[in-house]
Formats: sequence, C-alpha cells, structure tokens
Amino acid sequence: MVDAAREPAGPQGRQPAADGQAPAAEAAETVVAAAASAASESEAGEADEAAADRPAEKLDRPLPEGVRRRVVGLAADALGGLPPGELPQSLRQYAKFTPARRAKYAATALAAALESEPAFRLRIAERLRLGQPDLVKALEAGSVPGAADPMDVAAAAYLVRPAGWSRLVAEAGEDAERAGAEGAAAEATRLAEKLQAELAEVRAAARADLERQRAESEDVRREADSLRKKVRSLESDTRRAQAESRRLAGELEALRAQAAAERSAAETEARRLRHRVSELENAAEQGRRSAREGRSVEDMRLRLLLDTVLHSAQGLQRELALPVSQIRPADLVEAVVPGAASPHDVARRGLAEDDPALLDQLLAIPQVHLVVDGYNVTKTGYPTLPLEQQRIRLLGGLAMLAQRTQAEVTCVFDGQDLDVPVIMAPPRGVRVRFSRTGETADELIRRLVRAEPQGRPVVVVSTDREVAEGVRKAGARPVASVLLLNRLARP
Repeated sequence: MVDAAREPAGPQGRQPAADGQAPAAEAAETVVAAAASAASESEAGEADEAAADRPAEKLDRPLPEGVRRRVVGLAADALGGLPPGELPQSLRQYAKFTPARRAKYAATALAAALESEPAFRLRIAERLRLGQPDLVKALEAGSVPGAADPMDVAAAAYLVRPAGWSRLVAEAGEDAERAGAEGAAAEATRLAEKLQAELAEVRAAARADLERQRAESEDVRREADSLRKKVRSLESDTRRAQAESRRLAGELEALRAQAAAERSAAETEARRLRHRVSELENAAEQGRRSAREGRSVEDMRLRLLLDTVLHSAQGLQRELALPVSQIRPADLVEAVVPGAASPHDVARRGLAEDDPALLDQLLAIPQVHLVVDGYNVTKTGYPTLPLEQQRIRLLGGLAMLAQRTQAEVTCVFDGQDLDVPVIMAPPRGVRVRFSRTGETADELIRRLVRAEPQGRPVVVVSTDREVAEGVRKAGARPVASVLLLNRLARP
C-alpha cells in the first residue's frame, strides 16, 4: 500500500512509452489521467469543505515515531512531483534529492512543513489519494480496512484528516507501543531462556570443575603421602650420612696426626741430611783447596823447568850463533789474510744493511753458523699472524735457505711463557730451540754464540740492540731482521 502511494501521479509520474506504441495511446492515457486528477480534486475539495465544517482536531501527544516515519516517507516520495513554486521555502533545496536522501536528510523539515503548512499537506494528501484511493475513500467514509497496516492507516489519516483522524493516529501509536512492548517481552523471554541455558551450562561446568578439583586434590593427597614417605627415607639416609661423616672425620683427624708425626720425622731427617751435605761440602772444599795447593806446587815446578829450558835455549843460541828473527814490522799490521776472512770483514762497503746480497756473502763463508732470533724476525715481518703460523712460515723459509747455502742454521724462540710443550717437526737443515723457563731467547742466543770456538764465523739475525752488542763482543756478526726477511722474500 505504501509502495502504491509512493508511485508518482499525474504527467510527472508517467512512465515513458515503449518503442512501437502509438501516439494515440499516449493521448488516451493523458486524458484518463487528467480525468482522474479532476475527479480527485473535486473529491478533495468536497472533503476539505466537509472538514471545514467540522471542529478542528488535534493530537494530545506527539506523533508516534512509526507514523512519523511513514508520513515523512510519503512526503519525500511525492516531493519530486510538485512544481518548485508550490513547495515551501524550507523544502526547495531538497527537491532535486532522491526520495531516500530526502527521507534521510530532510525528515525534520518535511515533518515541520506538514504540520505548519496545510496547503503542502493537502498536496501530499492529493498524491496519496491518487496512489491509494481505496484507503482514502474508506477513511473518509469512516471505516478502516481490516487488512490494512495500522501505520499506513494512521499516516493516511494524518495527511487526509477525515473525521476522527486523531483517534486513528493515537490508536496506531498505541498499537505500535503494544507491538514494541510485546517484542520487548518476547526479547526478554528469549534472553531469559538464553540466560537459563547459560546458567545450566555454568552449573554443569562448575560441577565438572568440582569433580576435577576433587580428583586433583585426591592426587595431591596421594602425592603428599608419597613425599612424606620419601622425606622419612631421606631423613634416615641423612642420619646415616651424618654418622658416616663423623666416622670419616675421626679417621681424618687420625690421619692428620699421623701425617704430622711423619712430617716431623721427615723434617728431622731433612735437617740431618742438610748437616751431612754441609759436612760433605766442607770436605769437598778442603779437597779442592788441597788440589789447588798441589797445582800451585806443580805450576811452580813447571815454571822453574821452563826457565831452565829458556836459559838453555838462549845459551844454545849464543853458542850456535843463530840469526835474528825474520819478523818485520809490516807483519805485525792487522789485515785480512786471503782465505781467513771473518763475518766482520765482509761487505763493509758498497752494500746496504738490508741488501739480501749482504746475507748471501755472509753465508758463503766456510763453516758459517746462522743464529736467528725467531720471534724478533716474525713480529717484524708478519706480526698479525698467530704465533704458530709465524713459526711455520719462518722455519719453511729457513729450510730452503739452508738447503741452498749449506750453512748451519739455528732458530731460537722465546719459550718462557709456554704453558704446554710445542709439538712440531723441525724442518731439515734447521735446528729449532726454545729458551728454558726463566730464560729469554736473547740469553739463549748469547750462550749459543759463546759455545762456538774462537774464530768460527757466526752470524746472528736480530733487531734487538742488546742482543747485537752482546754477540758482537763475543765475536759474532749481528745483522738486522729485515735483511733476512728481504732474503727470504727473494726467489
């Protein structure tokens, strides 16, 4: 019924003719619509005259919300079919809106215009009469269709306003309130049933939780009984352990007393042995003194014999008239005799101290001994490598150098900070030595140089100034570490 009322009437609401329809049909439709409009206008005029004769009716309370929405919807649908000049000033801005937008944005303005503008309300009522003529005729006749929606009846009564329209609007509001109350009651009943079902579920869950807690408490009780038994067993074990500990403490005291007695006896024995050692040392010193005195007597006898021999030789020289010695002053001038050059006489001029050719000349001396300060060389040439890699790299180069020159090569490393023995296979032709605990590599190098016989050529590779000065005093030739590194880098 509302849809029928919302259909536009008159020339503005006519649908366009389909393709092929004759112009005569359009003319006939126009005539019929005009006749219906005239009839409705005459009927509306008569109804208005009858309403003017009746006393004015008013609502004793605000228009029910449901009726208000229906009235606003009817006005929003019919607003687009009215000429702009016939619209109230407050509604002209909504004339171009769609019906749905008018009902949404112009609801308040439409309701106010229907209440305050009787002419606008009558025009909406005319549109309703064209759309729902049966309903309007029934209301004007004073009867209400039984199958009609109360909201549609109340909305039509509010717009047309036949006799008793306020009663119809009030009854529609009461029906709407009654329906709302019934819906609320049904919703409350449904919610109560839902809450009862949830309560039953909660009770069932609570019962299940109670049963589970009872089972858990029974398990806890059994576990507590088991733990109490274990605690009693542990207490018994603890008492036995304490008794055993007391027994072991007694034995430990006895062992300590025995150890103290043995330590006292050992100290007594040690004092006796130290006294014996002192006696032996005194006896040895006396023996050495006696030996020195004996050697002094022998030396004196030997010197006497030597003087006798010298005097005899001088007498023979005079008796035999031997010539004077052939030694000349030039023979006493120090110089290098061919075939007897030492490392100190090699390459004093013409070669730089870091020239690899200098090391080649030194290693060409017969029976030369090359002593290398290992870590001094590696930390000069490749200090970023680990110590093990430094040793491996240096010893590999020394092995090739020894093979080429046939010289005796000894490489010395500082071993005073070693925590464990160094496991390595020395390369062929290279002697590898580590200094002892409490001794540095410099001291070991000086001992090696002093161990060589006087006159043997010895070359020591080290940048340490103290090492160089020490070996130079012992007769060896010191060279810088960079010289060896340059020689090893050369192919």
